Amino acid sequence: MSDAGNGAPTQPRARLLLAEDEPSLVTTLTDRLRAEGYAVEAVRDGETALLAALAGGFDLLVLDVMMPGRDGFEVCRELRRQGSGLPVLMLTARTQVVDRVVGLKLGADDYLTKPFETVELLARIEALLRRAGGAVGETNGAVAFGDVQADFRRGQVRRGGVEVAMAPRELELLQYFATHPGEVLSRNQLLDEVWGYDSAVQSRTVDVHVAALRQKLETDAAHPRFFRTVHGRGYRFVP
Repeated sequence: MSDAGNGAPTQPRARLLLAEDEPSLVTTLTDRLRAEGYAVEAVRDGETALLAALAGGFDLLVLDVMMPGRDGFEVCRELRRQGSGLPVLMLTARTQVVDRVVGLKLGADDYLTKPFETVELLARIEALLRRAGGAVGETNGAVAFGDVQADFRRGQVRRGGVEVAMAPRELELLQYFATHPGEVLSRNQLLDEVWGYDSAVQSRTVDVHVAALRQKLETDAAHPRFFRTVHGRGYRFVP
């Protein structure tokens, strides 16, 4: 792709790693994503996807769940275990809610269920890239509540002096809660502000990530003290 005015190469919008083993879908998605200005590298098995993602140089991983070798769940789990903050958008043909929840709990930033419209995929990718561009680790500020200390500049959270492993989106959600203490935050507001999605998007992503914060940072996740549900309205952070 070149600049029409001077023939100089145009920088891609972002570098995407596409991990998908269905040939027709690989071709369709690669062509459309490149037409949108993205640089795309496609791989067709989990092991290759993991190695490529860990090698770096990508801005986002589009990861299919069902692949030869390591499946998408295993790839995502290992990425996070090795400390990779690469945004992950998981693709799945599975319809069970539990499968989508598993992916999010393993550290995926979002999921999209097949079949999907390409425009929806593009919207999700753009939103994840926007959020990654304002990474939590690059912001200032800290918060302490209970026995938890969060340093957003460093991207570190400690509970009782022990560092807690946090997925990038969990950290961003915690920071948003910390900057809006006591406010009732609707799911649509959180989707818009933390994920960058239009409020018309229907997603259980928020609920799954709030549940993850409770599991990691509450003494009793079943009876949360800090991350409270406001029935019919959303959530409130009470430090």
